[in-house]
Amino acid sequence: GRVYFSYGQKLDFRLTTGGLVQPAVQNPSDPNRNILFNWTEYTLNDAGLWINSTQVDMFSAPYAVGVKAPNGTTKTTGHLKAGGYKGFFDSLRSQPGGWANLIQTRSDGTILRALSPGHGIGAGNLPASVMDDYINRVWSRYSTSTLTVTPFADQPNTKYFGRVSGNTMNFTNSAGAVVTSFQKPDADSIFGCYKLLDAPNDLVRGPISRTLCAGFNRSTLLVNPNQPDTSAANFYQDSVTNHYARKIHAQMADGKAYAFAFDDVGAHESLVHDGDPQQAYITLDPFN
Repeated sequence: GRVYFSYGQKLDFRLTTGGLVQPAVQNPSDPNRNILFNWTEYTLNDAGLWINSTQVDMFSAPYAVGVKAPNGTTKTTGHLKAGGYKGFFDSLRSQPGGWANLIQTRSDGTILRALSPGHGIGAGNLPASVMDDYINRVWSRYSTSTLTVTPFADQPNTKYFGRVSGNTMNFTNSAGAVVTSFQKPDADSIFGCYKLLDAPNDLVRGPISRTLCAGFNRSTLLVNPNQPDTSAANFYQDSVTNHYARKIHAQMADGKAYAFAFDDVGAHESLVHDGDPQQAYITLDPFN
């Protein structure tokens, strides 16, 4: 589920024969385009509660989430550093290459949000070629060397080996059989972790794809041929990277965020969980 909150006026939700129409601020004609709002996501089932802050679609009004355990302790995540809200927008505004165009403001000058780069490409605010240089270097590297993916931390012997041939990266298993292949991705596929980097809920292609997606967004594929690279010290070091995600993580009090769909690779996501939750919290933080 999701919990939405807004400032100044209520959000406008519509119903169609297909169900609920949720706000889509990448669409300039969305009725919620000029409302300051945000949301949190959660799953509640027999195994407990998972609740997270998210910037997968946009960075906007600051908040944190928490869950109380039976012993009374509370786990929390999502708080920004002091000055982090303004710091993020100031940093994004100074990033060359079109990244400043992700910022949306209201006619009165109020900053509303920064679109995620995938939505920015869709809206024409960020060049579709913004990741091409890095993609080309990755494709060149692994046409003459091997990318090793070990997608499950608890299964170190399950490995897949990627080599590029033309426009295709083929992955083989330890027996040498091709198990899945990826066409050379574009920036939108990378930022959205979909399309040419689709990740089905299976035990082979999906886990490899999420690893590739994290490696592209964090720009670790050239510095480490063994993926996933889960060391934050190696993230976003290339000049061509997901600067939106880089700048969000830099402003988080605990360094954790959901800045792209598979930011949970290596447990860098802003998520808290308890198997027997007593209470859950959404804390609306100050903007300063």
